[in-house]
Amino acid sequence: MNVNSFHFVVVGAGFSGSVIAERIANVLKKNVLLLDRRPHIGGNAYDFNDEGIVVQKYGPHIFHTRSEAVWNYISGFTRWIPYKHRVLAFVKGKFIPLPFNFRSIDMLFSYEEARMYKNVLLKEFDAGSRVSVFDLTDSNNTEIHKLGEFIYRNIFLNYTVKQWGLEPDKIDKSVLKRVPVAISYEDTYFADKHQGIPEFGYSNVFRAMLKNKRIKIVLKTDFSDLFHLDFRNHKILLKDGKEFTGTIFYTGCPDELLSFKFGKLPYRSLNFVFEKYKTEFYQNAAVVNYPNDFEFTRITEFKHFYKISKNETIIAKEFPKNAGANDIPYYPILNKESSLLYRKYEFEANKFKNIVLIGRLANFKYVNMDEAVLNALGVFKKNVLKT
Repeated sequence: MNVNSFHFVVVGAGFSGSVIAERIANVLKKNVLLLDRRPHIGGNAYDFNDEGIVVQKYGPHIFHTRSEAVWNYISGFTRWIPYKHRVLAFVKGKFIPLPFNFRSIDMLFSYEEARMYKNVLLKEFDAGSRVSVFDLTDSNNTEIHKLGEFIYRNIFLNYTVKQWGLEPDKIDKSVLKRVPVAISYEDTYFADKHQGIPEFGYSNVFRAMLKNKRIKIVLKTDFSDLFHLDFRNHKILLKDGKEFTGTIFYTGCPDELLSFKFGKLPYRSLNFVFEKYKTEFYQNAAVVNYPNDFEFTRITEFKHFYKISKNETIIAKEFPKNAGANDIPYYPILNKESSLLYRKYEFEANKFKNIVLIGRLANFKYVNMDEAVLNALGVFKKNVLKT
């Protein structure tokens, strides 16, 4: 394979990389080489069929967005199964709905306490709104503050420690703010206008997206298998020593790309334990969180996404851990120290004029799938169309 015959190389076949490759092939009409170290496309959204049950190998993925542009773009590659995500949490022996809402209050407090809490919340916040738990704990209202502390201790604290391996005050608050408190009885997990599950799974979305003869997909292959960096002259070199003058869109970890020059960036990984049961359903929702019990953080039951009629089900228990050398990095651990370290890598990567960092890992940001798509569309316009 003559790598220099490609003016564009994309490293990583998840949403960020696949959108870039698709746009280059279908809009720019140029050839693009798409690499992925795994044996499949789709990144962490990859799924597969296990005797009629669509299993999401790397945890639950529900596509949701407020962006018409993103929804219309992805809808060009799939039809949708309408799906409103509902999550339960096992708290004090009860399965309560998340986000924490008025129904959660009714289930955990006496009638008199619940009525009082709902009344004071409605006096301070707009009905139907969603607020951060910190809006409650920081409130000057004694009862709202008390409720906020209860929610924080029972919903956020232990779950955060399990999920991130750190106390909440060691994590950027933007991470905790991703799970709000609902000032209503609304129990859908996401409030976005567009929500759904791809009709035939995410892997089929990626196959449709990348179905173009201009896209050369090479799996079980990483950046370092084809390239190495000349740090002195800030050039990308091929294995034979020749300079690669095309553009590389890199979606992996920037510390790995730059040979861990400044140390290792912290990422969180996950270990999934899959179990099969001879029953129609194992639990009453697709996802059940366990903030205070057990070592795992949550259980996903995939049949809820597609409502498959079958007397067998598959679940996945999710065990977070720090990403080691052989682990898949899922989430950047965001705090002051890691952000400063990332900026060093970002500055160093920018010295290579033909490397573009893109995606959750490369940009060291906690982004949803729709945000990854929107960002990739923007990066394509900025870095490719202008050329």
